[in-house]
Amino acid sequence: MKGMSDKDLRSILENLRGSSENPVVRARKMVELEVPPERRGPGWDRHWRELEAYVEAQGAWSVEGDPR
Repeated sequence: MKGMSDKDLRSILENLRGSSENPVVRARKMVELEVPPERRGPGWDRHWRELEAYVEAQGAWSVEGDPR
């Protein structure tokens, strides 16, 4: 990847190796490989943390009607 140091690449690989049970955490890691930090908006971290919390929340999720 252009503009990435060996340290940056090692960090990414270490993060990918430590797989998470949370699918949002795994998705974030994949997306961050494609979207450079300078293109991430101000709500980037908050957005991902909220999605992670929804997945980890205890309880039953229900959808009324067609979920699409």
